[in-house]
Amino acid sequence: MLLSLTLADFVLVARLSLDFHPGFSVLTGETGAGKSILLDALALVLGERADAGVVRAGAERADISAEFNLEDVPALAAWLEEQDLAGEEAVLLLRRVVEAGGRSRAYINGRPATAQQLKAAGGYLVDIHGQHAHYSLLKSAEQRRLLDAYGSATALAGEVAEAWRSWQEATQRRLAAETRGGEQAREREGLQQTVSDLEALGFTAEGWQILQDEQRRLAHAAELAQGAQFVADTLEEDEAGVLARLRLARGRLAELAELDAALGSVRQTLDEGSDLLREAARELRRYGDRVDLDPAALDQAEARLTAIQDMARKYHVRPDALPDLLGEARNRLAALGEAADLETLAREEAARAAAYRKLAEQLGSQRQRAAKRLGKAVTETMQQLSMQGGEFRVDLVPGEPASHGLEDVLFMVSPHQGQALQPLAKTASGGELSRLGLALQTVLSEVSGAATLIFDEVDAGIGGGVAEIVGRMLADQGKRHQVLCVTHLPQVAARAGRHYRVSKATENGQTRSRVELLDQAARVEELARMLGGVELTQATHRHAAEMLGLEAPSV
Repeated sequence: MLLSLTLADFVLVARLSLDFHPGFSVLTGETGAGKSILLDALALVLGERADAGVVRAGAERADISAEFNLEDVPALAAWLEEQDLAGEEAVLLLRRVVEAGGRSRAYINGRPATAQQLKAAGGYLVDIHGQHAHYSLLKSAEQRRLLDAYGSATALAGEVAEAWRSWQEATQRRLAAETRGGEQAREREGLQQTVSDLEALGFTAEGWQILQDEQRRLAHAAELAQGAQFVADTLEEDEAGVLARLRLARGRLAELAELDAALGSVRQTLDEGSDLLREAARELRRYGDRVDLDPAALDQAEARLTAIQDMARKYHVRPDALPDLLGEARNRLAALGEAADLETLAREEAARAAAYRKLAEQLGSQRQRAAKRLGKAVTETMQQLSMQGGEFRVDLVPGEPASHGLEDVLFMVSPHQGQALQPLAKTASGGELSRLGLALQTVLSEVSGAATLIFDEVDAGIGGGVAEIVGRMLADQGKRHQVLCVTHLPQVAARAGRHYRVSKATENGQTRSRVELLDQAARVEELARMLGGVELTQATHRHAAEMLGLEAPSV
């Protein structure tokens, strides 16, 4: 249930905070006063698209917050936990901020959120029925949507639409394989040649580095052997070698160490160094003896390098990228093999078609049951709206398979007794369409999971005794839901438990809207205004008081 709505710098509202209560409440006011502003603000905080036009002239941003009670919405509480957006127990705070530049931000329980998350949360909380919904009833898609909502088939309809898309994708794959068979055959031939070439090459990225190292070693074998011998000779030459000179240094240091024992550690270091240099000389001589002066092996390594480089140039890649090219060619060949298997594609297409039909037939059966119940419920409601003897029926017309199922939904109506049932678009006048729309919305609200129902001038085109009936219907809804209604009918307003008046005034050169909760005396005054007349007479005030069940005020 909606507990409060707070607006700052929204359209014509500078600052406004309203508390709401259970039952049936109405919003009234002069034409142009901004009665729908509150509902527009609520729609925005429930995730509707935002634009800079909602920011009050001269302000930096519009800020809208709505607080809801979650005691009767356990599913939403669980969803908030899943989204890590839970707040205080049994309370939900939604907020939307729209900058003058058009950027908007959303919050749920003080945490940043997306507009889609606001909309998802709002789906558990509020159903909004607008005056333009009457005219959307003429569209087949809207009729189908309403029937599915009434029959709790919306989720199943979504599954059918998804199964339809899956089936069509399979069909497109089969058709593509049939029409592009020659092109794919040529591509397959080229890929097979690539795979054959690269597999014959037997090349790996690691092998490329090893081969380069081997070729470099073989190409410089003589230089390596001579260099190793030269360094070894330099170390071990008889008189001028490093080791001979190091022996002299060690001998001299030994003499000095006898004079100062502190030089003993340095002497030890020289001894260790001498041993290491001697070992290095021996290792260099062994290396020189092992170096392979093999021209045949060098020719073989260079031939291998040339083959790899030639293959890389052929396929316009680096040598080390050849293994990746082989993997890609194999994968593409596998994919083409699957695509070219028309039998497999046909079986997949048939399986997806069967899955679609199974779901679509389930949806059709669910729609059949819902159609009977909806037709009966709306027909009964029509009798209350001065359409005595009228009848409403939902026809399911078999059609070609489509994303919405195997049938089209058609609302049929006979506004009055004796008239034949015809499609809604060909039958109802403006006033009748309004009454049918209200009847449908009233019936659908019976199955709504939302605690709050909002009606935005759904009584347009209705007057007289029918208006009193509409008021009673909305008041009855208020016994089961929280109902907010923007109305211009005094008969409807009189039935409300709470009455808010929206007015407009100019302050400091700026037009602003304000909203106030009316006491009994103010309600009489507002109803008298709604009853009409240039001058409000005592009779008008008496009539307004009678509508509220009060004694006539003294004027």
